[in-house]
Amino acid sequence: MTRRRFALAAGLALAIATSLASPGLAQKGDLSSQSARINALRSAGKYSEALPLAQAMVASLEKTGNNRDLAAALNNFGQIHADQGHDDQAEPLYKRAIALMEKETGQGSAEIAPLLNNLAALYQRRARFTEAEPLFKRALAVSEKSLSREHPDVGRALNNLATLYVKQEQFAEAEPLFQRALAIYQKVGGPEHPAVATVLNNIGQVYRDLNRDADAEAPIKRSLAIREKVLGSDHPDVARSLNNLAGLYEHQQRYADAEPLYRRALAIRERALGADHPDTVISTGNLAYFLYVFGRTADALPLADKTLASGRAQLRIVLPILLSARQQHLLPDDKALDKALAAIQRGTQSSAAAAVNKLAVRMAAGSDRLAELVRKDQDLAAESEALDKAIVAAVSKPPAQRDLALEQRSRTRIAAIGSERGTLQKTLMLEFPDYASLSNPLPLAVKDIQPLLSADEAMVIYSVVDRQSHVIAITREGADWKEIPLGADTVTQKVAAFRKGLDVGKARDASGKSGLFDLALAHELHAALLGPVEALTKDKRNLLVVPSAALTALPFHLLVTEKPPAAIPDRLEGYRDAAWLLRRQAVLVLPSVISLKSLRAFARKDQSVKPMTGFGDPVFNPAAEDPADRRAASGKVAARSIATIAYTDFWRGAGVDRARLAQALPQLPDTADELNAVARDVGAAKADIHLGRDASETTLKRAALAQYGIIYFATHGLVAGDVKGLGEPSLALSIPDQPSELDDGLLTASEVAQLKLNADWVVLSACNTIAGDKPGAEALSGLARSFFYAGARALLVSHWAVDSEAATRLTISTFELLKNEPKIGRAEALRRAMLTFVDDATSPRNAYPAMWGPFALIGEGEVK
Repeated sequence: MTRRRFALAAGLALAIATSLASPGLAQKGDLSSQSARINALRSAGKYSEALPLAQAMVASLEKTGNNRDLAAALNNFGQIHADQGHDDQAEPLYKRAIALMEKETGQGSAEIAPLLNNLAALYQRRARFTEAEPLFKRALAVSEKSLSREHPDVGRALNNLATLYVKQEQFAEAEPLFQRALAIYQKVGGPEHPAVATVLNNIGQVYRDLNRDADAEAPIKRSLAIREKVLGSDHPDVARSLNNLAGLYEHQQRYADAEPLYRRALAIRERALGADHPDTVISTGNLAYFLYVFGRTADALPLADKTLASGRAQLRIVLPILLSARQQHLLPDDKALDKALAAIQRGTQSSAAAAVNKLAVRMAAGSDRLAELVRKDQDLAAESEALDKAIVAAVSKPPAQRDLALEQRSRTRIAAIGSERGTLQKTLMLEFPDYASLSNPLPLAVKDIQPLLSADEAMVIYSVVDRQSHVIAITREGADWKEIPLGADTVTQKVAAFRKGLDVGKARDASGKSGLFDLALAHELHAALLGPVEALTKDKRNLLVVPSAALTALPFHLLVTEKPPAAIPDRLEGYRDAAWLLRRQAVLVLPSVISLKSLRAFARKDQSVKPMTGFGDPVFNPAAEDPADRRAASGKVAARSIATIAYTDFWRGAGVDRARLAQALPQLPDTADELNAVARDVGAAKADIHLGRDASETTLKRAALAQYGIIYFATHGLVAGDVKGLGEPSLALSIPDQPSELDDGLLTASEVAQLKLNADWVVLSACNTIAGDKPGAEALSGLARSFFYAGARALLVSHWAVDSEAATRLTISTFELLKNEPKIGRAEALRRAMLTFVDDATSPRNAYPAMWGPFALIGEGEVK
């Protein structure tokens, strides 16, 4: 390397101490010796000694204007924090180091690669793989372009990208990268260099994941031998190899060989890293689970309790141990249940649940001024996070694709936001003392949940983990907890198979039984998911479901409670006779356990609101300006979009390709009938119903939305695209003649989050509005999350592309029922509307679940 620099600690994703590069020095003397000492202490795992020295070096270099050495010092300071499990403190140090190094050395400098690697490794640890991958790839590209193919920095980049592929189970892509990295390190550092040990350990893990146990043992044992010899028997990296070798022996059922290795790994980590370090918690959990599998629950329980106390417990480990302890009477039933319930609440916090929490804090503020301050602080935090993600995405790109001026403006804005939030936080702490505790609510125990439930309600809470899943059922009278013999992969596969038949097209074609809804699978899932707790839940009129993972995409009301005569009936009418769960219970979905309290504790106080505003029958094709033209153009039947259309499919440069959008999206004139009918039922003024050209982003964003109890959208929904990472789920409104930033015709999830609502109910009578914020994401993470954040207490969303005629009929019927019997509640009104539809024998297709069952109620189901 031609440029000189002092030693840069570059951590590999699965543990390596430093770069192999011969460190140059930008300055001689004290700086050189300080740097060497800090890296030596860090390599030895003596973090408490290394940290103050690294901090002092950063403080000293801040005064010099030497950006290159300051960047390296910040990186090393961040690495020490990361080694101790403090990624939250490491992340801003890495980001600042990258900015300074790029400014000083240029975007193509090899010196930037270790910094990119460390930030990417941090994201990988947090399972933020989409952010980690481009950073790892840029680090590799920079290293390969600036250095020889056999340079150790290239080896580091290869190893790190390979570890990411392993995390994503792309083993075929990972193995050749590991082998190339191994060859580089062995040539440059010799066969016993610590970096060689790291890559050998990683290769062994790949073989283990591929069930090639015979091939896995040798590289892991060699890794352990190198580390013990070079680093010493008590080094944290030795614990890593011990842990992996123990896991291999456990997989091979060599339990007597595995246990002492697990115990030694834990002891090393406790001494070197402390009891609260993430790696120590992992070792504690591994030993606990090993003992549980070996039938030693009494020995496993105190270890599981330690991981629970750390707040980093893995559900796949602690839930089976707690359940076994409960069954063996090692813990009282109620104590075991509350521990499990708390672990689930901490371990499965979704983005929609977080949005409800933010809404609850604003509603609890007690005054309009305080609520506005809280919202401002939350909005600023969201803006800062979005800018930060944009900068990270930019840093991952090649130099030719970068806009450095924009990146600098974003950094300046983030700094300003930090200052503004600091002032706001002081005000909130003075005037709103409960702000901090409400922002991070404690998990609810069974005794906290039961008073929130009515006598006719049962709550079921799911945790889907690796090998098996769990369900907890709670009513006012009791609680139960059962294991479900389905792991995460199986649940995902079964939910996907369940949804295959939910296509409105299947209700119209004459293709026989191919692809039709499988009643046998619907019964199988009911038996697995609700059967274990049915004795407690089946007699309750309302079922409150808190799903997790793939279950967020399962329409529970379409489960079948009795074995059907045939998986697929001979005629569509046969679906009418199925024992749908809907016939027994109204189903309400909650984003989280705590959201029950959040949404019920803070009902609307202002009763002088306007009943509803609605947006429908938007104009996608300006040629069809007249309502009659739009009805003629629409044809007899339309689906409100199709689940394969992505938001980004319509982007052309700075705006939307209106011709393509108009071609893809049929007009929905019946949505005008839907909105007008609902408006009559709720007593909404004609001026509050926006149709045709008036159903636009401009109208929506300029309206005083906080005064309406119901916000209603009847249009097409577009699911998230994944083009360049820009796609979001969105609602299609009228396309303007000249698209602008204010109004391009597509209301995206991020734009929804900026709205100011105070709505009891938001109705999204559109396609697949329960979908996630990107392909493959957990349901409820897109539009639903954004509407909760904006200020909705309940949402009506759809699970798939809805038939427009059917959607109109279902929603009108729901609101008519509420008008005639206001006390039945939203969930029960929706249930009755769906049953009326399915029991209508005037058309065979009315019986098919894709027609009558697309809608789900999320949030608060009662009418307050």
